[in-house]
Amino acid sequence: MFNELYGLGFLLIHFTLVMVAYKMFGKLGLFVWIGVASVLANIQVLQGIELLSLQATLGNTLYGSIFLATDILVEKYGKKSAQGSVYIGFFSILFFMITMNLALWFTPLNDEFALLVHDAFKLIFGFSGRIVLGSLVAYFISQSIDIRLYSWIKSKLPSDQYLWLRNNGSTLVSQWVDTAIFVLIAFFGTSYSLIEIMITTYVLKAIIALLDTPFVYLAKKITPLNFVE
Repeated sequence: MFNELYGLGFLLIHFTLVMVAYKMFGKLGLFVWIGVASVLANIQVLQGIELLSLQATLGNTLYGSIFLATDILVEKYGKKSAQGSVYIGFFSILFFMITMNLALWFTPLNDEFALLVHDAFKLIFGFSGRIVLGSLVAYFISQSIDIRLYSWIKSKLPSDQYLWLRNNGSTLVSQWVDTAIFVLIAFFGTSYSLIEIMITTYVLKAIIALLDTPFVYLAKKITPLNFVE
């Protein structure tokens, strides 16, 4: 039960920090959040945890906060700004993965601590090619679908009373696309049960997506301070 309660707090902290970033820096704050969260989520995903008797990875909450940030961008700044954030997130992931994998080619100092750090770097940052590819492709496609679907729903139902529908409808669909693409690319042909991984991962992502709705409403009322122009 600890993981569930702590995980809820972990999630709420991330969503709150998205609001803080938006309040302090406006659209730029959301761009920065998406870039940083994209990198951190790809590190945290290596940590396996159990939530609601389901096997999960730690990066799901941070990844969910990216969809929250892009939905706020579509809602308040339009599709073009939101799509720009997708390019920022994609570049951030690609830059991070290339840089850290290149760093592994250096020969470390021949002492216990340096060798220990080098082995830890290899364990954490030496991603397999399929996982890297799956992460990049799933991120770009799912985020683009989220933005376009959100924009389409908003064009049909522009009233704020349908804000919950725009937010949840676009995110629930795009999160399923994200899950399916990543699992198929990363685990197809392995001994893992693809359907089981997809379902358990998506259930947790769907719960996270539903919990971000109050924060979208909150963001509508926030007037950014724009500390950095």
